[in-house]
Amino acid sequence: YIVEYKDDATAFNGVKKAQILGKGAINNAITSRIFPMLECEGVPTHFVGQLSEIEQLVKAVHMIPVEIIVRNLAAGSFAKRLGLKEGTPLKIPVLEHCYKSDVLGDPLISRDAPVALGWCSEDDLETIRLLALRVNSVLLHFFLERGVRLVDFKLEFGKLAGGQVILADEISPDTCRFWDAVTGEKLDKDRFRRDLGGVEEAYADMLERVSR
Repeated sequence: YIVEYKDDATAFNGVKKAQILGKGAINNAITSRIFPMLECEGVPTHFVGQLSEIEQLVKAVHMIPVEIIVRNLAAGSFAKRLGLKEGTPLKIPVLEHCYKSDVLGDPLISRDAPVALGWCSEDDLETIRLLALRVNSVLLHFFLERGVRLVDFKLEFGKLAGGQVILADEISPDTCRFWDAVTGEKLDKDRFRRDLGGVEEAYADMLERVSR
């Protein structure tokens, strides 16, 4: 398939909408840098190659309708649900499972639900868990070297025709929380969600850091 990255921005499951100039090209460039690196670190992905500023060639996969959220610090909905201050350290990475449905607001689900509902097997789910933790380990180091704290991020997985589970979707400021390691400045989609301003500048900053 060919994936086209757009400048459209949404938040709160599509309730808030806008355009972020250059976002599509930036997210394509960042994902096109990170996915091959993850492949070299033993994480299979759907990435084949970057075709243009906004287009990417990917392997055809059957998507598993589950978002895996990996959390290294308390932030966003996790901090709100538990009454924690944003930035509270977590002793181990926390993995959360959400049903991918904008209509339902991507609700949290139990770890057993994907197997119970027939979306994937128990073995698939364990593969997803191990791959998510591997991605986290690699990216924590990668971004810290570039002065960025990887607070949390979401991953999506799909299955090839032969049944192999691989990483799909993207890794970008749209899907991750990035904080400057020194100042704590937000360098991701939260600038759009929370009306902080400087959205385009934050995305451009992340592309520059990833390109080092």
